[in-house]
Amino acid sequence: MVTEEKVHALKDKLRESVKIIVESDDYTVDAADEAMDALSALKDLKCTTSLSRNLDDAAVPPHFRCPLSGNLMTDPVILASGQNFDRAFIQRWLNEVRRICPKTQQVLSHSILTPNCFLQNMISLWCKEHGVELPKPVWDIHGEKLAEDHRLHMRSLLYKLSLSVSEQKEAAKELRQLTKRIPTFRTLFGDSEVIQLMLRPLSPGTASVDPELHEDLITTLLNLSIHDNNKRVLAEDEKVISLLIESLKYSGTVETRSNAAAAIFSMSAIDANRHIIGKSGVIKYLVDLLEEGHPPAMRDAASALFKLCYTHENKGRTVREGAVQVILGKIVDHVLVDELLALLALLSSHHMAVEALVNHGAVPFLLDILREKENTSEERIKENCVVILCTICFNDREKRREIGEDEMVNGTLYELAQRGNSRAQRKARAILESLHVSQSSTS
Repeated sequence: MVTEEKVHALKDKLRESVKIIVESDDYTVDAADEAMDALSALKDLKCTTSLSRNLDDAAVPPHFRCPLSGNLMTDPVILASGQNFDRAFIQRWLNEVRRICPKTQQVLSHSILTPNCFLQNMISLWCKEHGVELPKPVWDIHGEKLAEDHRLHMRSLLYKLSLSVSEQKEAAKELRQLTKRIPTFRTLFGDSEVIQLMLRPLSPGTASVDPELHEDLITTLLNLSIHDNNKRVLAEDEKVISLLIESLKYSGTVETRSNAAAAIFSMSAIDANRHIIGKSGVIKYLVDLLEEGHPPAMRDAASALFKLCYTHENKGRTVREGAVQVILGKIVDHVLVDELLALLALLSSHHMAVEALVNHGAVPFLLDILREKENTSEERIKENCVVILCTICFNDREKRREIGEDEMVNGTLYELAQRGNSRAQRKARAILESLHVSQSSTS
């Protein structure tokens, strides 16, 4: 078999190289490289052989195999020639052979590798139908080699971002895909200088930015922010925060603005970042985005505000930007009721929020929601309503009297104290006890 011949040849080469290294005090670097290459090739063949045995019982369609490795593709990409290859193997080929298609031998116009998501979905479906476990991507098997390949590829993409708009768009789209699908690729951007190179097309002073290019780069930032080690690097970079603010204000695609908000949410997972981001002025633009009414963007804006408001001073900033009025208006319109009530409950622990809630007529409105949801299973909505009412009750005497008068007529809180979830019952009973104490002191 060809594989056996290869194995014997590689072992002979490895023995020869190792002998030179072991027996000579002055062996060359080439001898060491040859030994490592032979060892790496043997490892490749071993993995290939194991995989072949696993797939023996299922005939793999030829177009699912990589022309270079002969194996089932785990990360199919399209070369400029239109041919499909497994990313790890074609990237290695391009690094060594440059811009020539290994299948057609034509000179390539560029070396950008475009993920073939359609083909990957077909391969996944085929594996599922034939009871075959989709092999791990090659970068999981050969980490060090692939890390270097990824690093070289990243540099080529960063370079393309300095060229024409069409090349920038191609590079940005591939960066978006790579940072979404390959966790190890995200680790290459843990340096502020690398991030700045990536964001060059969006730098202040550049001509009007193509909306698609803008969206892809902001989405790449979102993908990068998923990696824990990148969160602090991104938040501490003033240019990144400024760019996200500009993107929230941006009149381009809704997805650009939505993903900018999602990136802020992701970065705000770290307590120190919430302080930095809160001081940047971004909260105003998140509230504006929440008010404007695009459902996907509103959800991301609400999530980002919720995470930022884990920090007390950000609650005050959010209230000052008019968030309470905006949130109440959205709930009246039955928009994101669950999410926005949760945000309002979090804000209500700030005295400024209590004042804003009282001024905008929140008490009768919240009691109406409780009655409206009385016979439903929407426990979280009822819980957050009573949490807000409890805070108001203990901070505003006049509103406590109003809540008491309503309770005498409708018994809404008494009902909740019997049938709500544990937290809702506890808050409802606390209000009822407060009302009882108030009535006792005035009688």
